[in-house]
Amino acid sequence: MVQIDNPYIRVTMRQNDSSIRTSQRQVVVVGGGPAGLMAAGTAASLATETSLVEKMDRSGRKLSITGKGRCNLTNHASLEQFLDAYGPNGKFLRQALMQFSNTDLVAFVESLGVPIELERSGRFFPSGNRAADITHALTKWAIETGVNIRPDSPATKLLVEDGQMAGVQVSTGKVIPAKSVVLATGGLSYPETGSTGDGYSLAQAVGHNIVPPRPALVPVETKGDIAPQLQGLSLRDVGIRLMINDRLEASLVGDLLFTHFGLSGPVILYLSRQIVDALRTGSRIEITLDLLAAMDEKTLEVRLLSSFNEMGKRELHNILEELLPVRLVTALLDVLDLSGQTTGSQVTIAERRRLRHALKDFRLTVTGHRSWDEAIVTAGGVSLDEVDPRTMQSRLVKGLYFAGEVLDIDGPTGGYNLQAAFSTGRLAGQSAATGV
Repeated sequence: MVQIDNPYIRVTMRQNDSSIRTSQRQVVVVGGGPAGLMAAGTAASLATETSLVEKMDRSGRKLSITGKGRCNLTNHASLEQFLDAYGPNGKFLRQALMQFSNTDLVAFVESLGVPIELERSGRFFPSGNRAADITHALTKWAIETGVNIRPDSPATKLLVEDGQMAGVQVSTGKVIPAKSVVLATGGLSYPETGSTGDGYSLAQAVGHNIVPPRPALVPVETKGDIAPQLQGLSLRDVGIRLMINDRLEASLVGDLLFTHFGLSGPVILYLSRQIVDALRTGSRIEITLDLLAAMDEKTLEVRLLSSFNEMGKRELHNILEELLPVRLVTALLDVLDLSGQTTGSQVTIAERRRLRHALKDFRLTVTGHRSWDEAIVTAGGVSLDEVDPRTMQSRLVKGLYFAGEVLDIDGPTGGYNLQAAFSTGRLAGQSAATGV
């Protein structure tokens, strides 16, 4: 018997079994991100020869900066919660996540010598808070399993003969023959790390359809000077409503950040997928902020009336500072065209009503979104209809597999996107090596 050493590549083969001959096939992985490294290392554990072609001078560049340099590896969520997080396309990942789950990923990375910790948010990070630790460990593991990593080797063409993969051509003109190719080139976000959409053109050239790529988990731009006035101000547990053409499309509570161009922060990034798609159709988009989400309208009315009565001699600006940050008070009064020097006793019923409404419905108009340089992930990619979720193999070209962000899969922040990359990479690598 031949037993694969790594416990996370659960394959046992008999030495005289034909499955060994099937697994001894040359595999080429295109792209050295998390999905590509996982696919290559997995394939090398099963195949006689595995090469990884990487366009940059080293693999894992984007992985090394993910999570603001900390690397949010995965999430503590259940399988069903994972699938829900990816939206309508989430069901595509069921097999990949079942075969290589969040607990499998954590155990695998720890087996490489990188301790992982679970934070209260349900997110897993390396104990040292260094994404580079995971990049180095993953690269070292891939090399030790036998992967031939070829840096500075952009793939320029997938070679197909009679509907079967035959190899990959790189920029020097050299052809690397292969019966199996894993395309794991990433998307378009953070292009300085090498994610420039190369995989889309490679896939299209052999017949695949590409769902139009769009920035996802990206900050948004807003109209006027309200956001610039509040640049750097962070608000916690704010009620957020996304209005598209005056219709409520989403409502949630979370943290946001005002920037010189508009809005960012976890809750805005979460909503950005819907916002980007709505902008593409020319829709009118507004984000309304409930600045005091912990109070309903009636409670807020009682609170304001009580404050104005008890602090009637104090100026309005000072009274509102009991409820909001100073800079936000100034912006709110400017929007309402109210004087901060007005005393509490001078505030009219109509002004109090306007103030209460603004506190519960502080509106900003969305005018755009930031560029690929600031998008965390890419929405869109290779159409899932053309990929077998049981193996990650193309339904159009035998021996072609896909993994990671090149696929039309994206999730929210919190480790979901890296988990998808590792899980699809693992499944694609195993399938490519065994020819299934």
